[in-house]
Amino acid sequence: MRMTDTVLKPMHPEGWRFVGIFAVITALLFWLWEPLGWIGVVLTIWCYYFFRDPVRQVPEGEGLVISPADGMISQITTVLPPPELGMAAEPMTRISVFMSVFNVHVNRSPVSGVLKKMAYTKGKFVNASLDKASEHNERNALLIELPDGREIACVQIAGLVARRILPFVKEGDTLYAGRRFGLIRFGSRVDVYLPPGVAPLVAEGQTMIAGETVMADLTASLLPRPARAE
Repeated sequence: MRMTDTVLKPMHPEGWRFVGIFAVITALLFWLWEPLGWIGVVLTIWCYYFFRDPVRQVPEGEGLVISPADGMISQITTVLPPPELGMAAEPMTRISVFMSVFNVHVNRSPVSGVLKKMAYTKGKFVNASLDKASEHNERNALLIELPDGREIACVQIAGLVARRILPFVKEGDTLYAGRRFGLIRFGSRVDVYLPPGVAPLVAEGQTMIAGETVMADLTASLLPRPARAE
């Protein structure tokens, strides 16, 4: 791999106008006072990296649930699914991945299946790492039907800084594991709701890579995987 490939990552088209705005402001700051201009350069570079969209190597295998987001698992708990999706009121394991402003924010489908329903809900902008963010924050919920008829929910949740959730898909679309389905601007969280009886293969505090890290195996009935900090 070339050094330039390590440093320079592809950027999602959604980011070009923001980088352009930052660049114009940077030019004005240089005109006003050079030290301010260099601050603008740093912020412009950060904006470019925020919208980066690197290529990912998606694991292949029937039944694998892949992380939809980069970041850290902030919580694994058992809760009812999002009411706006109209799913059965049965407890499901929810894995929450918190994305900081330094993570890649392009989200990818955790599984292959059909997007049966997508529901956008306006809301607040409290800290996305808090449990109440699942109910009170702006969010976009996706219901994905698997080939065997089971269902998985994936919810994009806006955070303190995030102000817009952008979907790239629509109801009825056929998704495949690792497909880009949306983006959240500037800090947020993504929840995955596993079908009943499916245990996570990850642990709280673990770092996730969207499109690469395996979260669960739908074909296996396993107990939650233990973990230890070292």
